[in-house]
Amino acid sequence: MTQIRGLGTIEGVQVAELKAWSDERGQFIETFRKEWFPDLNWARLQTNRSDSRTGVLRGLHYHLHQVDYWYVPRGTIRVGLADLRPSSPTYLTSTVVELTEHKAMGLLIPIGVAHGFVALTDATLTYLVDNYHDGSDEHGVIWNDPELKVPWDVREPLLSPRDQQNPRYKSISHDELPK
Repeated sequence: MTQIRGLGTIEGVQVAELKAWSDERGQFIETFRKEWFPDLNWARLQTNRSDSRTGVLRGLHYHLHQVDYWYVPRGTIRVGLADLRPSSPTYLTSTVVELTEHKAMGLLIPIGVAHGFVALTDATLTYLVDNYHDGSDEHGVIWNDPELKVPWDVREPLLSPRDQQNPRYKSISHDELPK
């Protein structure tokens, strides 16, 4: 049976410890149920997939109108998280957590928590969002921001041009930050 628990370091981030059934044929894992997160509205559910090569870092990104739920069916990633919500008791706290095909686990990332990942191996990330894609809700902050101090433990990641241009946290307009 799936167990849902708080991550502990950042308010509202939740971990789904998933149950895997394996036999000589392979494996089955139930990766998501709406009822695991009853306080959220999944009426506009969208599922996405991202494939990354070893060393790619995506992020940090954050949303003002979208919750993410991440699951890694292939490979291993290190997820970086930073709480950008001034009203949160964990405001400006950052942490990392590994998601891997070797341990069935989902990760719920609430609105206002910046998130990204570095691929420790070639990896596939599938993620569900509670709102359809809206480019105006795509916000970013530089992955190695000196104020957020996400403990990536990575030196020279491969970044997209967009993520290379993400601003520092201190330079982001208050209108573009979570409340």
